[in-house]
Amino acid sequence: MGLSGDRRMTQQLVNDHYGALYRYAYRLSGSASDAEDLTQEAFCQAQRKWLQLREPARVKSWLFSILRNAYLHRMRAERRQRLVHLPDLDDVSEPLPEPLPPVDPEQLQGALDELPEDFRTPVILFYFEDFTYRDIAEQMDLPLGTVMSRLARAKAHLRKRLLQSDRSLVIRGPRSDRDGL
Repeated sequence: MGLSGDRRMTQQLVNDHYGALYRYAYRLSGSASDAEDLTQEAFCQAQRKWLQLREPARVKSWLFSILRNAYLHRMRAERRQRLVHLPDLDDVSEPLPEPLPPVDPEQLQGALDELPEDFRTPVILFYFEDFTYRDIAEQMDLPLGTVMSRLARAKAHLRKRLLQSDRSLVIRGPRSDRDGL
Protein backbone atom coordinates (compact mmCIF):
# COMPACT_ATOMS: atom_id res chain seq x y z
CA MET A 1 0.00 0.00 0.00
CA GLY A 2 1.40 3.45 -0.95
CA LEU A 3 1.48 6.66 1.04
CA SER A 4 -1.47 9.05 0.89
CA GLY A 5 -0.99 12.37 -0.93
CA ASP A 6 -0.45 14.37 2.29
CA ARG A 7 2.08 11.89 3.62
CA ARG A 8 3.93 11.82 0.28
CA MET A 9 4.04 15.62 0.25
CA THR A 10 5.36 15.71 3.81
CA GLN A 11 7.94 13.03 3.05
CA GLN A 12 9.07 14.99 -0.02
CA LEU A 13 9.43 18.17 2.10
CA VAL A 14 11.55 16.28 4.62
CA ASN A 15 13.69 14.69 1.90
CA ASP A 16 14.28 18.00 0.14
CA HIS A 17 14.82 20.34 3.10
CA TYR A 18 15.78 18.41 6.24
CA GLY A 19 19.52 19.04 5.96
CA ALA A 20 19.22 22.78 5.42
CA LEU A 21 16.65 23.19 8.19
CA TYR A 22 18.70 21.13 10.62
CA ARG A 23 21.84 23.21 9.90
CA TYR A 24 19.86 26.42 10.43
CA ALA A 25 18.37 25.10 13.69
CA TYR A 26 21.80 23.98 14.89
CA ARG A 27 23.34 27.37 14.18
CA LEU A 28 20.46 29.10 15.96
CA SER A 29 20.39 26.85 19.01
CA GLY A 30 23.99 25.64 19.24
CA SER A 31 22.79 22.20 20.27
CA ALA A 32 22.27 19.05 18.21
CA SER A 33 19.33 17.86 20.30
CA ASP A 34 17.62 21.27 20.19
CA ALA A 35 18.24 21.39 16.43
CA GLU A 36 16.59 17.99 15.99
CA ASP A 37 13.59 19.10 18.07
CA LEU A 38 13.24 22.40 16.23
CA THR A 39 13.52 20.73 12.82
CA GLN A 40 10.88 18.17 13.71
CA GLU A 41 8.64 20.87 15.13
CA ALA A 42 9.00 22.91 11.93
CA PHE A 43 7.97 19.98 9.75
CA CYS A 44 5.00 19.18 12.01
CA GLN A 45 3.83 22.79 11.87
CA ALA A 46 4.34 22.89 8.11
CA GLN A 47 2.19 19.82 7.73
CA ARG A 48 -0.58 21.40 9.83
CA LYS A 49 -0.31 24.76 8.02
CA TRP A 50 0.23 23.51 4.47
CA LEU A 51 -2.79 25.44 3.17
CA GLN A 52 -1.20 28.70 4.38
CA LEU A 53 1.66 28.40 1.89
CA ARG A 54 0.88 31.05 -0.72
CA GLU A 55 3.76 30.45 -3.10
CA PRO A 56 4.81 26.78 -3.40
CA ALA A 57 8.02 27.88 -5.17
CA ARG A 58 9.10 29.57 -1.93
CA VAL A 59 8.59 26.53 0.29
CA LYS A 60 12.20 26.62 1.60
CA SER A 61 11.85 30.20 2.82
CA TRP A 62 8.45 29.33 4.33
CA LEU A 63 9.95 26.38 6.22
CA PHE A 64 12.82 28.55 7.49
CA SER A 65 10.27 31.09 8.76
CA ILE A 66 8.37 28.37 10.59
CA LEU A 67 11.58 27.10 12.17
CA ARG A 68 12.69 30.60 13.18
CA ASN A 69 9.31 31.30 14.77
CA ALA A 70 9.50 28.00 16.68
CA TYR A 71 12.97 28.95 17.88
CA LEU A 72 11.85 32.44 18.96
CA HIS A 73 8.87 30.97 20.78
CA ARG A 74 11.17 28.59 22.62
CA MET A 75 13.59 31.39 23.50
CA ARG A 76 10.80 33.56 24.89
CA ALA A 77 9.58 30.64 26.97
CA GLU A 78 13.05 30.04 28.38
CA ARG A 79 13.74 33.78 28.79
CA ARG A 80 17.42 33.45 28.11
CA GLN A 81 19.50 36.58 27.88
CA ARG A 82 22.32 36.84 25.33
CA LEU A 83 25.76 37.89 26.50
CA VAL A 84 26.54 40.56 23.90
CA HIS A 85 24.86 43.93 24.19
CA LEU A 86 24.15 45.96 21.08
CA PRO A 87 26.56 48.79 21.98
CA ASP A 88 29.36 46.19 22.11
CA LEU A 89 28.88 45.34 18.45
CA ASP A 90 31.31 47.45 16.43
CA ASP A 91 30.13 49.45 13.44
CA VAL A 92 33.55 49.67 11.84
CA SER A 93 35.62 46.61 11.24
CA GLU A 94 39.38 46.32 11.45
CA PRO A 95 41.44 45.32 8.42
CA LEU A 96 41.76 41.57 8.09
CA PRO A 97 45.11 39.85 8.61
CA GLU A 98 46.62 38.15 5.58
CA PRO A 99 46.14 35.23 5.26
CA LEU A 100 43.05 34.64 7.35
CA PRO A 101 43.60 32.11 10.14
CA PRO A 102 41.56 28.91 10.09
CA VAL A 103 38.36 29.04 12.14
CA ASP A 104 37.60 26.36 14.69
CA PRO A 105 33.93 25.29 14.30
CA GLU A 106 33.40 25.25 18.08
CA GLN A 107 34.79 28.78 18.45
CA LEU A 108 32.57 29.93 15.59
CA GLN A 109 29.50 28.39 17.22
CA GLY A 110 30.43 30.00 20.53
CA ALA A 111 30.77 33.39 18.87
CA LEU A 112 27.45 32.90 17.07
CA ASP A 113 25.80 31.95 20.37
CA GLU A 114 26.93 35.28 21.86
CA LEU A 115 25.10 37.28 19.21
CA PRO A 116 21.55 38.42 19.91
CA GLU A 117 19.05 36.50 17.80
CA ASP A 118 18.29 39.55 15.63
CA PHE A 119 21.93 39.56 14.50
CA ARG A 120 22.58 35.82 14.48
CA THR A 121 19.68 34.92 12.18
CA PRO A 122 20.79 37.11 9.24
CA VAL A 123 24.35 35.76 9.55
CA ILE A 124 23.18 32.16 9.48
CA LEU A 125 20.78 32.69 6.61
CA PHE A 126 23.25 34.67 4.50
CA TYR A 127 26.53 32.83 5.09
CA PHE A 128 25.38 29.29 5.83
CA GLU A 129 22.14 28.96 3.85
CA ASP A 130 22.85 31.32 0.90
CA PHE A 131 19.75 33.47 1.35
CA THR A 132 19.84 36.87 -0.37
CA TYR A 133 19.50 40.15 1.52
CA ARG A 134 16.00 40.48 0.08
CA ASP A 135 14.99 36.96 1.21
CA ILE A 136 16.26 37.69 4.72
CA ALA A 137 14.45 41.03 4.81
CA GLU A 138 11.19 39.37 3.76
CA GLN A 139 11.56 36.52 6.21
CA MET A 140 12.40 38.77 9.16
CA ASP A 141 9.99 41.51 8.05
CA LEU A 142 12.76 44.13 8.05
CA PRO A 143 13.92 46.84 5.65
CA LEU A 144 16.77 45.77 3.38
CA GLY A 145 19.11 48.36 4.93
CA THR A 146 18.51 46.96 8.41
CA VAL A 147 19.47 43.49 7.23
CA MET A 148 22.66 44.84 5.67
CA SER A 149 23.50 46.82 8.82
CA ARG A 150 22.90 43.84 11.10
CA LEU A 151 25.05 41.62 8.89
CA ALA A 152 27.89 44.15 8.96
CA ARG A 153 27.73 44.61 12.73
CA ALA A 154 27.44 40.88 13.41
CA LYS A 155 30.33 40.14 11.06
CA ALA A 156 32.46 42.75 12.85
CA HIS A 157 31.67 41.13 16.19
CA LEU A 158 32.48 37.65 14.88
CA ARG A 159 35.72 38.84 13.31
CA LYS A 160 36.77 40.60 16.52
CA ARG A 161 35.84 37.62 18.69
CA LEU A 162 37.47 34.99 16.47
CA LEU A 163 40.63 36.99 15.78
CA GLN A 164 40.89 37.89 19.48
CA SER A 165 41.08 34.23 20.44
CA ASP A 166 43.59 33.65 17.63
CA ARG A 167 45.73 36.60 18.80
CA SER A 168 45.81 35.30 22.37
CA LEU A 169 47.65 32.25 21.05
CA VAL A 170 50.10 34.46 19.16
CA ILE A 171 50.72 36.76 22.14
CA ARG A 172 51.43 33.89 24.51
CA GLY A 173 53.29 31.95 21.86
CA PRO A 174 53.93 28.24 21.88
CA ARG A 175 54.69 26.58 25.19
CA SER A 176 58.31 25.63 25.73
CA ASP A 177 60.15 23.42 28.18
CA ARG A 178 61.37 26.54 29.96
CA ASP A 179 57.79 27.40 31.03
CA GLY A 180 58.04 24.88 33.83
CA LEU A 181 54.70 23.35 32.92
